[in-house]
Amino acid sequence: MSRIGKRPVAIPSGVTADINDKTLSVKGPKGTLSMGLSDNVTYTVEDGAISIKPANDSKAAKAFWGMQRTLVANLVEGVTDGFTKTLVIKGVGYRAQAQGKTLKLQLGYSHDVDLPVPEGLEVKTPDQTTVEISGIDKQAVGQFAAEIRRWRKPEPYKGKGIAYRGEFIFRKEGKKK
Repeated sequence: MSRIGKRPVAIPSGVTADINDKTLSVKGPKGTLSMGLSDNVTYTVEDGAISIKPANDSKAAKAFWGMQRTLVANLVEGVTDGFTKTLVIKGVGYRAQAQGKTLKLQLGYSHDVDLPVPEGLEVKTPDQTTVEISGIDKQAVGQFAAEIRRWRKPEPYKGKGIAYRGEFIFRKEGKKK
């Protein structure tokens, strides 16, 4: 029994949800998102909420139930508030700069790393060591943040690298004499 799946997803005012041809479309003030629906779960839009229930008593249907409810909740939250991830760059000479639809990173390599910003995302650099990624699709925001972080993961000895804001980096003691 899924405790997450039992709760219906509330639809705030100004947001509409429609189910057509195995697709759920959610439209709100920030844009429109859609998601393919699973056969293992039934979806109903009624009384200002989206309810998700397993289609049968199979193990697969029960496994999908809570996950699908969370994906629907992410669609609703994305079109109302949006999602933001903040990366912090630590290291001497490491810096980032947003230039239109390109993010330029200087991470100690012999060349600059130029990353094209995916469609639907917005990247801001309030200062040279902070990168803010925002958009309505939670998966796209997280994926682009992970791709940026991949270039210099935080290392445990000096703490240099690209980390999420608020992430704890386990520090190790260096070599002893």
